[in-house]
Amino acid sequence: MPRVIDRAELATPTAAPCALDECIDGMEAQGFDPQDEGSLLGAAHWLARLGGNGDFLAEVMLAELGRRHRSEEAHHTYGPQVIMLSPLGRPFFLRAAIWPSADEHMFRASGGGAFVYELPHDHNFDFLTYGYFGPGYASDYYEYDYEEVAGAIGEKAGLRFTERAQLTPGKIMHYRAHRDVHSQLPPAGLSVSLNIMHAGGAQGWTDQYRFKVDDDEIDGILSPGSSEVFLRIAVGLGGGEALDLAERFAARHPSDRMRLTALEAQAGMLDHIAADDLWRRAEGSGSRLVALEAVRHRRELAVRQALPAV
Repeated sequence: MPRVIDRAELATPTAAPCALDECIDGMEAQGFDPQDEGSLLGAAHWLARLGGNGDFLAEVMLAELGRRHRSEEAHHTYGPQVIMLSPLGRPFFLRAAIWPSADEHMFRASGGGAFVYELPHDHNFDFLTYGYFGPGYASDYYEYDYEEVAGAIGEKAGLRFTERAQLTPGKIMHYRAHRDVHSQLPPAGLSVSLNIMHAGGAQGWTDQYRFKVDDDEIDGILSPGSSEVFLRIAVGLGGGEALDLAERFAARHPSDRMRLTALEAQAGMLDHIAADDLWRRAEGSGSRLVALEAVRHRRELAVRQALPAV
């Protein structure tokens, strides 16, 4: 499960609360490298200090409402659940996440899926989280070995249940990339968490999965990159250059996920027989991910072919 960071581990466990700008400046000065214990605990120190300021988030939100969200500070970006608190484009960023209870109107209107409740998933980045407001969400926690899976849908994940725990007020947790899996449950009352998220260039080439816990299987990918989306659109729009690029990517792109995307884009433009032949050849690609997905796609093609015409 995610590591719980005790206040006693911090350099100054009883440091005074700080303002948002002070936290951002402190993080800018030290950075956030979750693989370095000193950097990790330093970031936790700043998160604890910011979390101790019970007024800053309301002040930020009220100020933005007063300006009708036309802030001159570009880092204040808003969504229905997440408030960005620091600029992007750095190796880290700060955010606040809002977690409605099942009794909230937004939950009843949108359903729990809109807030990623009861969707077991991992993360392809490390982050720190702090219970800032409300009782906090609970999670069922699991661990798995990322290096042991290829990432194919339906593949056994090797999930190991650890415990159910709650992000209570003032609690600091470190979610470890490609290791910690959780299925979040709605809190008993509206809650807010503060996060320091690690960001790096490699994230776009590593997968984030959702899981079927009962079957111990990978159920899908939650982190398709923009390059994958662009390739699918380009091939779907047609044109020799796009098809040629897809063929080259499928044959020798260094990312297995991109090779698979290129094959799926090609297959979507082919009839049943040609698509089956494409996937048959892909079974011998030398990539475990591509081979497993090729078998799955051929199975799905066979099922569709056997269905009676409507």
